[in-house]
Amino acid sequence: MDPVLKSASRTRLWAVDKVILTYLAFTTALLLGGWREIPGAATLLAIHIAAVALVLIEVKLPNPTTFLFRYWYPLPYVSACYREMAILIPAIRRTSADMWLVSLDYRIWGVHPTVWLERIQSPGLTEFLQTAYTLFVPAVLFVAVALWAQRRYREFQYYALLIALGYLVSYVGYFFVPARGPRFVLKHLQHIPLQGMWLFHSMQNSLDRLESAAYDCFPSGHTELTMLAWWSSRLLGKRVFWVYFGYTLSIIFGTVYLRYHYTVDVLAGALTAIALIVATPYIFRKLQERA
Repeated sequence: MDPVLKSASRTRLWAVDKVILTYLAFTTALLLGGWREIPGAATLLAIHIAAVALVLIEVKLPNPTTFLFRYWYPLPYVSACYREMAILIPAIRRTSADMWLVSLDYRIWGVHPTVWLERIQSPGLTEFLQTAYTLFVPAVLFVAVALWAQRRYREFQYYALLIALGYLVSYVGYFFVPARGPRFVLKHLQHIPLQGMWLFHSMQNSLDRLESAAYDCFPSGHTELTMLAWWSSRLLGKRVFWVYFGYTLSIIFGTVYLRYHYTVDVLAGALTAIALIVATPYIFRKLQERA
């Protein structure tokens, strides 16, 4: 068993627990405030209560499932929170920030970036960038899996906190600045459809089925989380770090080239990542080490 779970802090909340429970309190308040407008609000509230209860049971009553649960439960929890935002935002916000973001992009560049990038569009580049974009979640998880395989549990805990913060902060951004992205809003201005070589359409269609109902542009979670994974990959060695650096540049460019994001989304995602890289060591010490 992990020595951390053998210590005196084994029945206390970890930093990632506190962050996730705080986020669930935030979305529970949204549920209660928009009770009449949110479809299936009672079911969502019951899921919230069960999710919180499960965390508290695993923390306060250690059992044979506790070891795996405490390290890995943020993965399904954060994923479920993303799906929930696709329900909460249309029901509560009932608005879109897309035209505001379009306007900001146009003021900065004097053109619509996704339309301008048509001049360098090619099937090979499209296929490459869509593949990189599709591998986003495995790329973020790889660092966690590598740390876990090496039994570097304390660093795993820190990475779990950093990534959970990254995802949950982006969800809050989605709520306050709801936007679907240029692939929907600027579709009528595009002259050439994106064309890949082999798997482009199947990858894009799969992502569309997962994300097309979501208002998940601002900030760019792909930019933010990939930067966090890149920064953390230095724990795995210089070679991995530089591979992630190249991958991160591909993701940042691909978010706009593939028409998923505005450039202001990308900037917001990058700034959020930098803020978390700077702030998370303090947050970890404050919430975790004192436990």
